[in-house]
Amino acid sequence: MDRVPALDEPLKKIVGGNTAKVMAAHLDLHTVGDLLHHYPRRYAERGELTRLADLPLDEHVTVVARVAKATKKTFNHGKGVRLEVVVTDGSGALTLVFFGRSVFHHEKALLPGRSGMFAGKVSVFNRTRQLSHPDYELLDQNHEADAAGAVDAFANQLLPLYPACKQLASWQLAKSVGMLLDTMEATGWEGVVDPLPPALREGRGFEALPEALLKIHRPRAKADIAAARDRLKWDEAFVLQVALARRRRAEAQLPAVPRARRQDGLLDAFDAKLPFTLTEGQQRVSAEILRDLAAEHPMHRLLQGEVGSGKTLVALRAMLTVVDAGGQAAMLAPTEVLAQQHHRSVVEMMGELAEGGMLGGSESGTKVVLLTGSMGAAARRQALLDLVTGEAGLVIGTHALIEDKVQFHDLGLVVVDEQHRFGVEQRDALRAKADRPPHLLVMTATPIPRTVAMTVFGDLETSVLDQLPAGRSPIASHVVPAKDKPHFLSRTWERVREEVESGHQAYVVCPRIGDEEDAPKERKGAKSGQRGAGSAADPATEYDVGGAEETTEGADGAGERRPPLAVLDVAEQLTKGALKGLRIEALHGRMHPDDKDALMRRFSAGEVDVLVATTVIEVGVNVPNATAMVIMDADRFGVSQLHQLRGRVGRGSAPGLCLLVTDMPEASPARARLGAVAATLDGFELSRIDLEQRREGDVLGQAQSGVRSSLRMLTVIDDEEIIAAARAEAVATVTADPELERLPALRTALDALLDAEREQYLDKG
Repeated sequence: MDRVPALDEPLKKIVGGNTAKVMAAHLDLHTVGDLLHHYPRRYAERGELTRLADLPLDEHVTVVARVAKATKKTFNHGKGVRLEVVVTDGSGALTLVFFGRSVFHHEKALLPGRSGMFAGKVSVFNRTRQLSHPDYELLDQNHEADAAGAVDAFANQLLPLYPACKQLASWQLAKSVGMLLDTMEATGWEGVVDPLPPALREGRGFEALPEALLKIHRPRAKADIAAARDRLKWDEAFVLQVALARRRRAEAQLPAVPRARRQDGLLDAFDAKLPFTLTEGQQRVSAEILRDLAAEHPMHRLLQGEVGSGKTLVALRAMLTVVDAGGQAAMLAPTEVLAQQHHRSVVEMMGELAEGGMLGGSESGTKVVLLTGSMGAAARRQALLDLVTGEAGLVIGTHALIEDKVQFHDLGLVVVDEQHRFGVEQRDALRAKADRPPHLLVMTATPIPRTVAMTVFGDLETSVLDQLPAGRSPIASHVVPAKDKPHFLSRTWERVREEVESGHQAYVVCPRIGDEEDAPKERKGAKSGQRGAGSAADPATEYDVGGAEETTEGADGAGERRPPLAVLDVAEQLTKGALKGLRIEALHGRMHPDDKDALMRRFSAGEVDVLVATTVIEVGVNVPNATAMVIMDADRFGVSQLHQLRGRVGRGSAPGLCLLVTDMPEASPARARLGAVAATLDGFELSRIDLEQRREGDVLGQAQSGVRSSLRMLTVIDDEEIIAAARAEAVATVTADPELERLPALRTALDALLDAEREQYLDKG
């Protein structure tokens, strides 16, 4: 190719149609720029072979190892033949298995003493880890005539190992990248623009982008890799922060109706009713929000805080401020249970102030309406009428608020609770119901590490509530190893009974509902050797919550597991067994909303002793008399989710107790995760642990926006200093040159890394 390919040029022109199809389908690589920025995940050295001892099961891996021995065996009375090749790296051994006609070809190639790269999916057979029919490339196959030359050729070479897939091995990607780099070098890297402003690049001592790309893909020494990483991380952090800074600046230019606090209004009347004093944190955050509401451009603020830190109260004070200023406020909740809970608690907190226009209501009050999808036609019509006429100052609802029929008299504030449950389109649809951009308050009860907040929510100002209100009780948390120590599980149910006999209540949480609707989905795996879910009546798969359990183990103790425990099954077993005589009821998402609400009211009123539930009680549910929580199969929940669930107890004057029941072995990562949850009540610390364990993945990718991520090198948990510094540089750059007229290369990079679809995502905030 005699011309440099453009970064947006399709890969099929470079690597061929078939390879390009595989790259697109399995690695999400579509253009020349995508492949250039598909960086090696690590590097192998000939003298530093990859450790085989810690290979993860059921994952596609690439290893560098040496053939120790190769053995050909027959099976099926001599009709079949297989080749077993044992490779080693000094730390452990791995068996490669080949079947069929290809055995004879592999037998000639895989001679003892040969080294190679081997790629495949790790499985276990007869207690031995193996790769079945792996792809491989022998590292010294071109140097057989000169063994010393082979050592020289590879001894000091760093071999890039790329994120790969079953259809395209790491070395095949390396060849494609190498071919592309040769073309780029031959034509002077004409199409590659450097996003960093020259002054920034020179001030921080970064090398040119082409040099960084060469060093990351073809390092001559480890120092090359470090230098390239430093440069390329800055590219990603800076371009993203520039996009976010431009968003913040654009939002600041939009007009909004100021909603200043009114003296002697609804908010003052509400504050006078409160039987407690706001925490210092609540006062500080409220002041920040009220200052934003009084401005002439829309507030865009993220309110995050610990479980039970009083976020709802802070949000309600903001909503009342807007009502005082003549507007309306809407709170969007992810579930009907949570919407009903919010509505109930808001009405209780406001008292007669929530009965504006009603007999006995306060003259300074307003109307608080609930809008959900399951409401009856008459109630729904009345709620819609109250909104369009302005009779209702506050509305709390689910996705039903977004429907076209819903119209507001003057929507001034949108509060989104549990933001991670909503797509940006849903939030945007509610905001669009205002004549002018309304103020936006986004709440999350899942604490977010500072770097993630700066990266994912960088166009929002952030407020943090890190104090718990006075009177909140401590929560003791313990891991219950039900399989290793069955008597611990028996003691768990004794503790629940003790709490109930002391006048308190308890939750039991399960991962699954467990009615007959689950069975067809579970049985699909039966033909491939998986066990079906069964029902409570199926003794082969029933789990005895009193301690006995049946699990099909793999050789390493982490093999096939029984299905997750189910609410309906556990409720029935507890009713007949360990908690017999207590008032036990089941709550799950498949119940009719009215039935769910009625059950939650009975539980709140103390008419139910033990509530066996799915995670529908994860957020917002507030029953101060509930002091104990047992989480079954706790290892099947995420760290943040466990912290959220635990926050449902200890909400009154009595101490809380959270018991994390698991059947996972002590040495497993799952047990370590549960141990971390039990060891601390600090949600911010747990969010960091959670992020370190699962990594952030596509921070701006499919989990957030539905499009591929621009972050390939940057890791938000490790690169806090880079992100913070890049944010400061980005703010200065955008302030000095809002349209980037003097930085055309940066504009080009923004267009490439933040395409129209992702820019639209940022635009929706």
